[in-house]
Amino acid sequence: MPYKTTPTVLTIAGSDNYGGAGTQVDAKAIHTLGGYAFTAITALTAQNSIGVKDVFATPAQIFKAQLTSILDDIKVDAVKIGMLANAEIISIISEAIDKYKLKNIVLDTVLVSSSGKALLEPTSIVTMVKELFPRVDIITPNIPEVNALLGTKYTGKSDEIEAMAKGLFELGVKAVLIKGGHSSDSQNATDYLVEQNLKILPFTTTRLHTTHTHGTGCVLSSAIATHLAKGETLAKSVEFSKTFLYKNLHTASTIKFKYIEENDTRKEPLL
Repeated sequence: MPYKTTPTVLTIAGSDNYGGAGTQVDAKAIHTLGGYAFTAITALTAQNSIGVKDVFATPAQIFKAQLTSILDDIKVDAVKIGMLANAEIISIISEAIDKYKLKNIVLDTVLVSSSGKALLEPTSIVTMVKELFPRVDIITPNIPEVNALLGTKYTGKSDEIEAMAKGLFELGVKAVLIKGGHSSDSQNATDYLVEQNLKILPFTTTRLHTTHTHGTGCVLSSAIATHLAKGETLAKSVEFSKTFLYKNLHTASTIKFKYIEENDTRKEPLL
């Protein structure tokens, strides 16, 4: 009987000590879906359910050592890239993609945390676009991130998707999943997969009315990478990942908060 190997996914992202985003939740999602997660941490963050308090970028030498220690030893089937911190880290990742011929790369273009903390130096956005966009297989921006990248004011309407995709393709992108969580549709959340043939594939779920979206982009991009590692097509990977995220949000349990006043109804989901 042939030996069956476990699909391997390398997550390159920041560390979230709260466990709801970053490499911690990436690893949870990857393992839940049957993959094995390796990590290279781009930054240490101090955060909780309220927001990100502080960020410390990993020194370039240490970050590069993390990457090479894994890639010199393990055949990686897919890569998820999240928080990038700065241009030096971006350049190290770009060099590693070329050197190790990495494939099935999903870039979650996180620029700012949900609480407003910058997760990528603003001057480094140009470096990300120039060095990573042509090297990855898909990017997964939300509407504010699309607007930040293109200098536009889209609201996420269905008739805007083609123009958004064309703008991103002009930046070197191969495929894009435009996430609809920030759209004006109050009933549904629709994500749009667009590849360079401009065929638009919508993936819709009923909108869950919650303010607790911490880490959802991390889960979605990690799930896509894991399904790609399993050999699924890009469209199927997105479809399965969207369903996975929705089910986890819909059935999420809650945790106890130590310092909450009785009238605070916050219930952070555990993904």
